[in-house]
Amino acid sequence: MNYDDFLKLQTRRHFFQDCGIGVGSMALGSLLCNDGYAAPVPGIQNPLAPKPPNFPAKAKSIIFLFMAGGPSQLEMWDYKPKLAELTGQPIPASYIEGKRFAFMDSSHRNNLLGPKRTFRQYGQSGTWVSDLLPHTGSVVDDLTILKTCQTELFNHAPAKLFMNAGTGLFGRPSMGSWVTYGLGSECDNLPGFVVLQSGPRGPRGGGVLWGSGMLPTSYQGVALRNQGDPILNLSNPDDVSAEDQRRVVDAVRTLNMKRLRETGDGEIATRVNAYEMAFRMQTSAPELMDTAQESAETLDLYGIKDAGEATFARNCLLARRLVERGVRFIQLYHTNWDHHGGPSENLEKHLPEVCKEIDQPSAALITDLKRHGLLDDTIVVWGGEFGRTPMGELRESTGRNHHIDAFEMWFAGGGFKPGYTYGETDELGFGPIEHPTHVRDIHATLLHQLGINHEKLAVRFQGLNVRLTGVEEAHILHDALA
Repeated sequence: MNYDDFLKLQTRRHFFQDCGIGVGSMALGSLLCNDGYAAPVPGIQNPLAPKPPNFPAKAKSIIFLFMAGGPSQLEMWDYKPKLAELTGQPIPASYIEGKRFAFMDSSHRNNLLGPKRTFRQYGQSGTWVSDLLPHTGSVVDDLTILKTCQTELFNHAPAKLFMNAGTGLFGRPSMGSWVTYGLGSECDNLPGFVVLQSGPRGPRGGGVLWGSGMLPTSYQGVALRNQGDPILNLSNPDDVSAEDQRRVVDAVRTLNMKRLRETGDGEIATRVNAYEMAFRMQTSAPELMDTAQESAETLDLYGIKDAGEATFARNCLLARRLVERGVRFIQLYHTNWDHHGGPSENLEKHLPEVCKEIDQPSAALITDLKRHGLLDDTIVVWGGEFGRTPMGELRESTGRNHHIDAFEMWFAGGGFKPGYTYGETDELGFGPIEHPTHVRDIHATLLHQLGINHEKLAVRFQGLNVRLTGVEEAHILHDALA
């Protein structure tokens, strides 16, 4: 079946089958749009086949190191001597007038809390970094530090969704889905969008954070497990050969294509592609996950003691291996960053523990990509859904609350300006005094570096042109780019 035949199915048989459901189902393929990004036809052509960018790109891939829970920028990146000087004092009224803070009463009685760590300057750029991140400090001259990131939602799951999908609403595509929809992938035996997880639990929000929303499910993130089969039931039973499995896949494909001709349902074609991808991954996925083949020096660089242990360090190494194989978007979720000040979530004991888990591997990933000649074409992003307040919480131990007005992220490679700090916050860390940067601006900039015009990457859905950057204005951070 060719593309014209498929369109005939959509306009004739599919119309008569579905027209009674509602006006929306009369649309010619609900994902066809008027911007040059017509939805591919899975099963007729590979939905993840590489597609040309809108303009010359600076990067080919993104690795997003997502610190789920809201890292405290004031203990890690945003050095505030004045805040340390005023610790324990009431918040000056000028800083909280008209402001809204999460989980705090209207009187804002929580006093200022100075940073609980010591800071020093690193690299030729003289970037201030705390003693929690000595390894990351050693690579600051490769990083672009964004100090003034702002978001709109201060509860964890909606804020994670906002950072990933540009909205707190369920059912919208995640950034990785948009990227693979717009550019496809350069790897034909692994998914274009891969998710790896570490920490004591999964991120709040779960699979919707890497979902494809109204896009075909070919573009959703595929979460690979750290132990056993990378995907459940990927391996054949002992008595089923590869030839047997190939015959099963071919038979299922034949049945699915017959159903596709009868119904014109594009999700059936997506299912066909899923079977084909799973068959290819029976070989490619175990090979990918076999980090024992890496040198002892490489394992030591990442701080990997056991090549089979499920850790953030191993996931960082896997991210480099995925980029080598042409995977377009890789997202690493590491949980346990929610430090309110309870018995198991405080800044004094638990923040150092989680920083130790990610510090060396994050720096190693930059170093390893660089020495493999991959950093120039790869954007590495580090950050969470929001930051932490300059005031403490009235709990049994030291903690901070959620803060959406100013928090930090960093970027490396992919055309970002190395050794550069973008934006600045006030002397207590409440908000930006220059270059306030909305999440939409970050999304627009990342897409720009991949050669995608964020205003054109859209799908028509329920009468609206849906975009990652939404309908409000988004700015590309040109000053942060090389």
